[in-house]
Amino acid sequence: MYSIGIDVHYRYSNVCILDAQGQRVNEVRLKTSELVTFLQQQPEPRQICYEASLGYGTLYDKLSQVAQRVLVAHPGHLRLIFRSKRKNDRVDARKLALLLHLGEVPTVYVPSLDYRNWRRLIEMRQRRLTDRTRTKNRLRGLLRGQGVAAPHRLGLWTKKGLAWLRELTFPAAEAELDRDLLLDDLERQQATLQRVERRLNEIGAKHPGVQLLRTIPGVGPRTAEAVVAYIGDPRRFRRNRCVGSYFGLVPQQDQSADRNHLGHITREGPATVRRLLTEATWQGIRRDRRVRAYFERVQHGDPGRKKIALVATAHYLVRCMHAMLRAGEAWRVLKETAATEAA
Repeated sequence: MYSIGIDVHYRYSNVCILDAQGQRVNEVRLKTSELVTFLQQQPEPRQICYEASLGYGTLYDKLSQVAQRVLVAHPGHLRLIFRSKRKNDRVDARKLALLLHLGEVPTVYVPSLDYRNWRRLIEMRQRRLTDRTRTKNRLRGLLRGQGVAAPHRLGLWTKKGLAWLRELTFPAAEAELDRDLLLDDLERQQATLQRVERRLNEIGAKHPGVQLLRTIPGVGPRTAEAVVAYIGDPRRFRRNRCVGSYFGLVPQQDQSADRNHLGHITREGPATVRRLLTEATWQGIRRDRRVRAYFERVQHGDPGRKKIALVATAHYLVRCMHAMLRAGEAWRVLKETAATEAA
């Protein structure tokens, strides 16, 4: 089988082709738009490897039509394998082809098109949410700058609070203009956010995994859909603990002989899911006795260990979610917890 390594860039790509014995038979630099046509003209059977970057999923779909096997390499792991001071596009294509020939490519998981679009919606919502929060902070800053305090009895972002803010009079016309523009931005951002969430609700209502995870006390639709979308196929993880590593919830480790130092969490993987998991964990601690018991066991009654216990509990929760998705079982609420909530 011919092994083809491709160093992909937006305009141009470098291609290196090795035969079954690992000998180079062709090297070429061509326009990325002509890549698929060029590969169709190469001898078969062929396998292709390229490095994960922006749009790697779309490229994977295209290359899968012209090759018997397509692998996407993990950029971070590649740097650990090849630590060379000589680096250029042609050399990178050779490295990818060689790793593919040797069967040593550190691969990444490529989700299906439906899951990629689902993830895009989740990140789109997060960006809209960030923009809305930024606009609210600017409005609060405007009020503080003008020496105006919002009445405590009104929620500033309720209908009454926004009406009060719209009718508020400032000494300077420039401040009123700033207020009006920010309120217009807030209204537009709220409308786009609701539009995205409606589409997410439609997708989540049809996915059994989302409904399954929502049986966990404290886990809402946003957290459930994010975990399901980013896990994809739960059987792709060899062990349950690998899920925590995937979401960056495990500590960094520096171990040598008798010394074993554990640092902050790795923060690898999607930050959006970690943020949602943290919020769901706080709710789970309040609503479920099992989750609360795990949190208290890690905390050891020490207020200084609250953050450590929170992250550990989030790690525990996402492992439970993965197990539920694999087994297709709902969350088992303890009888005492159910009785407490019913009361």
